[in-house]
Amino acid sequence: MTSADTALGQILVVDDQSANLRVVNSLLTREGYCVITAANGDEALARYAESVPDMILLDMMMPGMDGFEVLAALREQDPSLQVPVVFVTAAHDRDLLLRAFDAGAVDYVTKPFLPEELLARVNAHIGLKLTRDRLERVAHERTELVSLVAHDLKNPLSSVLFASDILIHDGCKPERVPRYLQMIHESADDALGYIRHYLETRAGTTSQPGEQACANLGDTLRWLVQRYEIQLEAVGSQVRMSEPPADAHVAIDERVLRQLGENLVTNAMKYAPGTELELAGRPGANGFWQLIAADRGPGIAKSLQRELFKPFTRLQQPEDGISSGLGLSLAKQIVANAGGHLWYEDREGGGACFVIELPEAAATADCEPGPQSAAC
Repeated sequence: MTSADTALGQILVVDDQSANLRVVNSLLTREGYCVITAANGDEALARYAESVPDMILLDMMMPGMDGFEVLAALREQDPSLQVPVVFVTAAHDRDLLLRAFDAGAVDYVTKPFLPEELLARVNAHIGLKLTRDRLERVAHERTELVSLVAHDLKNPLSSVLFASDILIHDGCKPERVPRYLQMIHESADDALGYIRHYLETRAGTTSQPGEQACANLGDTLRWLVQRYEIQLEAVGSQVRMSEPPADAHVAIDERVLRQLGENLVTNAMKYAPGTELELAGRPGANGFWQLIAADRGPGIAKSLQRELFKPFTRLQQPEDGISSGLGLSLAKQIVANAGGHLWYEDREGGGACFVIELPEAAATADCEPGPQSAAC
């Protein structure tokens, strides 16, 4: 762990007088801050580019680039400059100080300064900055959580809506009613399971120390076929499954792998109706297994493929009007977090092929790894 990791914050001090740099450096370091020094404007810009500080103490009057020019250059280098800049100056000219605020400084300290005054101003502005950073992180995490929950609930709730709509409108044979009721029950149970999962994640109780995630690839494929066979049939599609060996396990939570597979299956229903969907589990790169979803739809134009995994991007407007464009973006992020890869490739003979490649699970009593070799 570096000193910057344990410090109260990182401060860039810019002053052409080496004695001033030593005094301020010593004062702030004793207080617990990580201090970076620069003797001129060019050096200050270089230090900022190397590591963005939490605050800048900037000498107003320096040879070469003065403080105003340094601040202007920083804003040019980083237009969204969020770092508080405090000018340090011997000037008491009112117009000059007003110019400092107009330039974007949040405060100033006059030379010679009292150590207590300098520390009080630094502590205040660092505190405000770090508090703002924490609030922004919380807001970002909350946005991500809302997106994940909304995305993960969409598939089971869509299955509930599909099955209940068939039953309400007497759209199935009597002998198939139990199957639709089972779909409603299982989908509702999945939705509640996802909600519990996220609540437990927030509480930090999802797993025991040392517990490793593990999912059986074949079980997941069979679950996907069982869950979506009727819905695929409703859009004129059939599903064909190529099972992996029974001992094919991947290092990811079983619930999460199902969610990833659901995303690929529902995309095939939406964008390639009336075609055969192949679900397969195969060895991938050494130490990896692949889950493959391949259809015989129109595929994706080369010009659009680079947009596939960008958030809030839809290659065409879905008929149900509820797609967020987050599915593949979130799926790619989840797979990457598990140490794997998700990609698209044109299917030989026409169609789309999505490949999820995940590391095989380490051998345990409940989860033994399968063989290793290449391919899709």
